[in-house]
Amino acid sequence: MSQSKTVRLAVVGAHLRGQPLNSQLTTLNAHFSLACKTQASYRLFALAGTVPPKPGLEFVKEGGVAIDVEVWELGLEQFGAFTAAVPPPLAIGTLFLESGEAVKGFVCEPFALKGATDISQYGGWKNYLVSPAWRTQSSISTP
Repeated sequence: MSQSKTVRLAVVGAHLRGQPLNSQLTTLNAHFSLACKTQASYRLFALAGTVPPKPGLEFVKEGGVAIDVEVWELGLEQFGAFTAAVPPPLAIGTLFLESGEAVKGFVCEPFALKGATDISQYGGWKNYLVSPAWRTQSSISTP
């Protein structure tokens, strides 16, 4: 894909490869570019009541950690279609990668972080999903 006609998009949760919403990227002909981390300026939260379960990413001035992300490339038109379908409390903003590059990516509206579980210590969504904390939480949530 030509750099001038694409947008680099960092995903952090349900859109990662192997996760339930990844097909929303692949059906738009998005191309996986790389797996990396954000700068150590973020906190990651397990959001309450989202289906499928999703995390929320918050930029913080202090106390942040590096979070695992995947960077995908989408055509401009596909990026617009994808962004238009992002449901609240998630939004697309600018994320800073450990390399210093700024890319578009998922962020979370602050109101949704009240009462959400801080899972930053896991360093990423997939790490959280294999943790004892997730197994405990998902068994509580599942009737």
